[in-house]
Amino acid sequence: MNTPPVANPPEFRPGEIVLEIPARTEFVSLVRVVVAAAAELEPEMDADRIDDLRVAVSEATTNAIEAHAGSGNHEDRIRVQCNLADDEVAVVVHDEGLGFDPAAVVELPKPESPARLDFESGLGVHLMRLLADESEIHSGADGTDVRLVVYSSRRRRRDRSS
Repeated sequence: MNTPPVANPPEFRPGEIVLEIPARTEFVSLVRVVVAAAAELEPEMDADRIDDLRVAVSEATTNAIEAHAGSGNHEDRIRVQCNLADDEVAVVVHDEGLGFDPAAVVELPKPESPARLDFESGLGVHLMRLLADESEIHSGADGTDVRLVVYSSRRRRRDRSS
């Protein structure tokens, strides 16, 4: 049976990719690779924006793993959802750790300030906010969701010209 070709086939959109990993640091590199590969499917996504997304997602995943560190349960899981939509890549990292108050994250001193040297860790939330075009953190007793969105070059140009 021959099927006639579709006159105007819809653009292929890969949609959603869901990755569930053990809450162990050995799996952070897998998350980076999967998210970057998914982002590369967006034709207007520049390599530097994919790198920004890779770093931001690494930070969110590492924080999620650390949220489970004290549980002693080796079956704890982290869920990473990557959604490809028109002109953006959105990633949600979900853990079921104890949660934290995002408003309590201390503001960092300026990079040139000597006081900045006092911050050896705890930079992850700041990096996520800096590197992503949108970032949201929802945290409670049932865990934490970190949503990071990176826009394509086309959208960034369009938003600047508006």
